This record gives sequence, C-alpha cells and structure tokens, in this order.
Amino acid sequence: MIRHVVVFTWSPDADADRRAATLTALRKLREDVGGMTSLVVGEDAGLTDGNADAVLVAEFPDVEAFRRYAQDPVHQAVIAEHVRPILAARSAVQFEV
Repeated sequence: MIRHVVVFTWSPDADADRRAATLTALRKLREDVGGMTSLVVGEDAGLTDGNADAVLVAEFPDVEAFRRYAQDPVHQAVIAEHVRPILAARSAVQFEV
C-alpha cells in the first residue's frame, strides 16, 4: 500500500470561501477520480503557530493506482483550478505502508 501525504500552506490573500471550495474539491477526488482506498482532507486545528493550513492523506493499493490518480485529468484540473491559485507552499511524500 502507498500512502500519499500533501501539506498545503495557502497564500495570505486566500479568503475563507476560496479555501473551503478548495478543500471540498480535494475531498471529492475519491469519488471523482477513485483508485484510492482512503482519503482524508483536513484543515489545521490551529493548536501550534507556524503550522501549514491543510493536509491531504490518501492511500492507494499499489504504485500503479497512485500514478493513475496523479495523472488523472480531473485531479490535474483540481490542482490547476483550486490549489495553485491560492498556494503559497506545498510539500508531499509517498511511502509504503
């Protein structure tokens, strides 16, 4: 199994509505793209100063399923239309579970 973790920091001009729409679009990836066994998208709880703003954690049965997801046109559209316009920083890792 492959776990994919992405940490997002939004730009200062990203308003609450835009951030919420982006998280909604990310959450819909499980039904719109599929291939994953689980998907969690959440906002930072605000417990520690300096944290990122949001995280996506998805699990895939194998590397091929992750690669199909990563290249899927719907996934790419969510990145282009929702994530990139408000993104200040992003970090990601994929690892075997």
